[in-house]
Amino acid sequence: MQAAFLLYPGFTALDAIGPFQVLASAPGVDPVFVAKQPGPIASDTPACSLMAQRSLVETQRPEIVVVPGSLSGFQGVMEDTETLDWLRATSAHATYVTSVCTGSLLLAAAGLLDGRAATTHWAARELLVELGATVATERVVDLGQIITSTGVSSGIDMALHLVRRIEGDDVARAVQLGIEYDPQPLFDTGAIERCPPALVATVRTALHDRGARWISTPASNNYQ
Repeated sequence: MQAAFLLYPGFTALDAIGPFQVLASAPGVDPVFVAKQPGPIASDTPACSLMAQRSLVETQRPEIVVVPGSLSGFQGVMEDTETLDWLRATSAHATYVTSVCTGSLLLAAAGLLDGRAATTHWAARELLVELGATVATERVVDLGQIITSTGVSSGIDMALHLVRRIEGDDVARAVQLGIEYDPQPLFDTGAIERCPPALVATVRTALHDRGARWISTPASNNYQ
């Protein structure tokens, strides 16, 4: 079962690597990084790039598609006809089409989430609505073929959920143990619903300053 991980300039590294590590540990899954052209693709952290082994043209019928998010790189992809056409074409045949963080905005831009429930990074919920989807706040939203997840770290949860769908509970448990995924966060501030407004404003400003200029008013918070 081929799992194609879409890379594009400015993608967020953990959005891709987290699910990649999980799915690479599952029997029968053949993960591959793909992009418009093979070669190194820079993430939104300049010191980190990943190597795309295959082009989109060479990857026409993957059984699994994984779309990572980004701070701002997704905006260029939303105007990239070739990549959006690839998402539409592969979704017609893929068993699972998945996203992490703002990757769901690309699924929405391709018309795959019209009127459907999906999730994304909390700061991008308004954009997801503007693109025709209905925002859900669950960490992983499973619609059957399409599975979306919230920000960055949730890609690990999404991929384990997918392994469970494909291989069953026992294999998913084994993969979780193999990567020793036993999260014990230092603070209970991993979801916007549990955070004080001042902290939310600080993080929005930091994301804006790092390149997420699509956050219209860094100090605002309409979804808490």
